[in-house]
Amino acid sequence: MEIREIEVAVISDLHLATHACKPKKILKYLKSIRPSVLVLNGDIIDSWRFSRNYFPKNHLKVIRHIIKMMEKGTRVIYVTGNHDEFLRKFSGTKVGLLEIVNQFIFEHNGKLTWIFHGDIFDKVIHKSKRLAKFGAALYGLLTIFNQLVNRLLIPFGKREMIIYKVIKKNFVREKRTPSKFEKQLAESASAQGYQAVICGHTHIPKSKMLSIGGKSIQYINCGDWVEHLTAAEYYNNKWHLYTHNAEEEESTADEMDNLAEQSIYQTLVHELTFSNLIQVGR
Repeated sequence: MEIREIEVAVISDLHLATHACKPKKILKYLKSIRPSVLVLNGDIIDSWRFSRNYFPKNHLKVIRHIIKMMEKGTRVIYVTGNHDEFLRKFSGTKVGLLEIVNQFIFEHNGKLTWIFHGDIFDKVIHKSKRLAKFGAALYGLLTIFNQLVNRLLIPFGKREMIIYKVIKKNFVREKRTPSKFEKQLAESASAQGYQAVICGHTHIPKSKMLSIGGKSIQYINCGDWVEHLTAAEYYNNKWHLYTHNAEEEESTADEMDNLAEQSIYQTLVHELTFSNLIQVGR
């Protein structure tokens, strides 16, 4: 496998610990890059739907590989999102090359890029968190149904289907004008003197230039690793939106191969050094 040297990689919405997560594809991507900085831009571990009975080996492998990347010198910035908001109380904590923050400012050649998850601009999250969590639960049920459908399709040589992606494609039309969400982010970025803004949250990967008050702001949504398998990458002095070509299909059987409950929790505590984070947080 060819390993690409890049300065920064930004990925969001992995939703580890849920059935929707695509751990093999995440791993394949992470193994294909060697970034100086890896930004985990929120919703990495899904605490909204976290279950003691579901944390497959492949999900843990993603965490272990990120730790290996740090051991080899990659700086990892964990930007908190709404699904992993339990980490927000640890914002500012540093453990080796791992840093937990609510936002990250990347500076290069005098230009500033504002990187954050984006949920603070989502009115549904703030006005009705219960509704947002209910929607996440329905999404989870649809994911389980989707897995059952793929179990039937794959043995017949059919390609994996992502039902919620098909639904979005057929019922949600792409707007030519910037959405309210995009405009708010760009306006806020411009007001703070940033030349680019990168978010996640919406699971809709995009890269476009927006004109705000006569200023050009680059808006990038790095997408997700549930439906679109995309990332924002910085190299050759500019940002790029990368789409992963996932030819290898995930095995549903591997997904259902869970670690024992006690083992997974002991390993997570050791790998993520949560005990150290708690001590620092105090």
